Amino acid sequence: MAAYLDLRSVGAHAVRAKVGETRSALALASWARSARVPAVEIVPAATTVLFDGVADVAAVRDLLAMWPGDVDAATEGDLVEIPTVYDGPDLPEVAELWSMSVDDVVTRHGATEFVAAFCGFAPGFSYLAGLPDELAVPRRATPRTRCGAGAVALADTWCGIYPNDSPGGWQLIGRTDAALWDAGRDAPALLPPGTRVRFVPA
Repeated sequence: MAAYLDLRSVGAHAVRAKVGETRSALALASWARSARVPAVEIVPAATTVLFDGVADVAAVRDLLAMWPGDVDAATEGDLVEIPTVYDGPDLPEVAELWSMSVDDVVTRHGATEFVAAFCGFAPGFSYLAGLPDELAVPRRATPRTRCGAGAVALADTWCGIYPNDSPGGWQLIGRTDAALWDAGRDAPALLPPGTRVRFVPA
């Protein structure tokens, strides 16, 4: 039984599970899929998982209460490497915030194995967890009106890649040509929840 699992019904056909932290949310979603919890959609977020399209809410709540709370299951997804050119305009500021050189930022970022915790903001945008709390960075005081497609960015302890040109307030540290979203692929999102991600300096 998980140390913390708050289950609440949402309307007549959904259950929201609050688990308190990102790794637990991802682990619960992974476990629920493997356990075939009967929901049309299982949607992890930062600290919650929504089970939508549920025919029998009480039965699903009973199933979820059996989750063993194994957060290690959150790191068993496929590994995707992202070739990255580290030339983002905010790289010097991140180096200052991390109290290290720009080269050390590149090494530290490239050595981190991230995991896609959940998707949102735009099709193909994945919130990548993996940075420790001591490397958290603030969002920019003034968001940019345009961040280019493929911009690799940081905010708080999250890393993300802008899939398209869009406004944004994250700190830009690099760029990649990887296609984050392609509606013509069998799996349009390159980095669905559970995917392990490494950034490879190009």
